[in-house]
Amino acid sequence: MGSTYRPAKVPGSGGPAAEGNQEGWTIIKEITAKTLLSHAVHPDPLFGIKYTMNIYRGCQHQCIYCDSRSECYQIENFADVLVKVNAIDLLRKELKSKRVRGTIGTGSMSDPYIPIEAQYRLTGKALEVIAEHRFPIHMITKSDGVVRDLPLLQEISKVYAAVSFTITTADDDLARKVEPAAPPSSARLKAMQTLSAAGVYTGVTMMPILPYIEDTGDNIAAIVRLAHEHGASYIIPWFGMTMRDRQRAYYYDKLDKLFPGLRAQYEKRYGERYECAVSNAARLGQIFAGLAAQYGLASQMKRYTPEPLVAQLSMFTAQVR
Repeated sequence: MGSTYRPAKVPGSGGPAAEGNQEGWTIIKEITAKTLLSHAVHPDPLFGIKYTMNIYRGCQHQCIYCDSRSECYQIENFADVLVKVNAIDLLRKELKSKRVRGTIGTGSMSDPYIPIEAQYRLTGKALEVIAEHRFPIHMITKSDGVVRDLPLLQEISKVYAAVSFTITTADDDLARKVEPAAPPSSARLKAMQTLSAAGVYTGVTMMPILPYIEDTGDNIAAIVRLAHEHGASYIIPWFGMTMRDRQRAYYYDKLDKLFPGLRAQYEKRYGERYECAVSNAARLGQIFAGLAAQYGLASQMKRYTPEPLVAQLSMFTAQVR
């Protein structure tokens, strides 16, 4: 498949330019994937994910803290996006072969509603297949583009559908700095309100909370209040962030440009640590717990319980007998 060039949302957001790339541009490359769904022996305890689906590799949102830049994920330039153009055929084939109906998760490596989704519509088409096969879905996104697929999410909700909006700050101006090409927090909240009003189970993943930037009681309180006002059923918090290898280098470079002087504080406090909790995590946890209880917000999601796909086999066996 060939490569095409599309303007990046934020000039220079991708760091060092890839070979043939221009500063301020994103390479969109169409690829043919061998598989689409990865699976876990046991669903993860946080979201209940049994199968993981990533239709895109790389992400246009270019959040400065994204762990997907880490070397272990083997994405050469995270500013560029690889599009799995055969994703829908793979999904249809792989779902037919599954013996257990479990929650399909998407959004952990690349947002399913990055800007090019409006052109390719692969996430929307994937939801059509998931609805057809009656599988549950959990989506994590920073985009209001999810509203386009509201009818499909309502259909999947008859089995189980959950949409978690990542919100790390209630301040749109700050969000534009740390999540430069994602829709602002206010747009995500409005989208959440739309989904909630239509009966889709939705809430907030309040993570990461960036040390020295977002770790204030006022920020946490504002997120919880706004989530409640916009129909959230749950908020899943984590008061800190992760840093490793080239993702740490990228983040520190952005700190130097956006928040001069903060890098030294990070280096002094965290060194080479991977998990970097904010210094006042206990106090923020108390603030969060009190407000969540006040507003009736859960801190854990209701999860789908995986079940064997044996109904058709049982009917066939009964007929043979």
